[in-house]
Amino acid sequence: MHAIDQFQDFFITYLEKQTITKEPENLYDPIAYILGLGGKRIRPVLTLMTTEVFNGDYKKALPAAMAVEVFHNFSLVHDDIMDDAPLRRGNTTVHEKWDINTGILSGDAMLILAYQYFEKYEPVIFMRLAKLFSKTALEVCEGQQWDVDFETRDDVTIPEYLKMIEYKTAVLVAAAMKMGAIVAETSEENADLIYEFGLNLGLAFQLQDDYLDAFGNPKTFGKQVGGDIIVNKKTYLYLKAMAFSAKEEASQLLQLFSMQLDDNAAKIEAVKEIFNKSGASKVTQEAIHDYTFKAFETLDKMNIEDDKKEVLRAFGESLMGRKV
Repeated sequence: MHAIDQFQDFFITYLEKQTITKEPENLYDPIAYILGLGGKRIRPVLTLMTTEVFNGDYKKALPAAMAVEVFHNFSLVHDDIMDDAPLRRGNTTVHEKWDINTGILSGDAMLILAYQYFEKYEPVIFMRLAKLFSKTALEVCEGQQWDVDFETRDDVTIPEYLKMIEYKTAVLVAAAMKMGAIVAETSEENADLIYEFGLNLGLAFQLQDDYLDAFGNPKTFGKQVGGDIIVNKKTYLYLKAMAFSAKEEASQLLQLFSMQLDDNAAKIEAVKEIFNKSGASKVTQEAIHDYTFKAFETLDKMNIEDDKKEVLRAFGESLMGRKV
């Protein structure tokens, strides 16, 4: 098995060989721009890694991995427009660098480009990949809509929030892994199990993101710590704090999350104190652990070599302990 950083190198080399920039420039230049901004490349790496886990050639999975990465970045371009975000990975967002219309159209083109990468496979594999991809893409849109709906609701429940992050984040992680299984032509049982593994890891990953947004180290997290608090985002931490807090603290948290301030430092510290005091931060860490180990339970059912199971386990543990 290759190492994670090797898979990253393999994918980046493949990405850099793609001919993205063509006419008209204002359609394709933004696509090349967003794909060139870097990021962790976790999803395409998972596709390559999973292909090897099931004894396939990672090179055969490169087009599928590219489809996953193009789709993921398409969703980021449109998310940034919806959030009116000025920065992505420390750089100007597409709609700010160009304009909103360009961001919408280039994003639409990326979704189509993603499908074109599946055309590099034989009909049976193409059909399985495209079917999974269509299902996943629609679920991501559903998750995004729930996320938008939750912004104006004060009655969001924990199950609703978990369903939202499952669709918005986890299903793409799961699909990226199942695509590797499809390319490797492993059994349907193995493909379904690796999807379940990826889904639970994806949930743990997003909950870890929620936690790091509040309690991460600004030097390593890569984003503004406290960003969710500033925009009054009702994360798992917030919902658990509301459920666990005494009436006075719950009222204070509700008030803090109704504010838009010029200087948010005091607000962030006050909210974090409630997260800690209520036990919400501890419960969130426990949930991250629980979803990770729920993913590990599927490993025992997979028909693969023990050393391959250890590779998947080590990857899950590295995600659970990440600081970025």
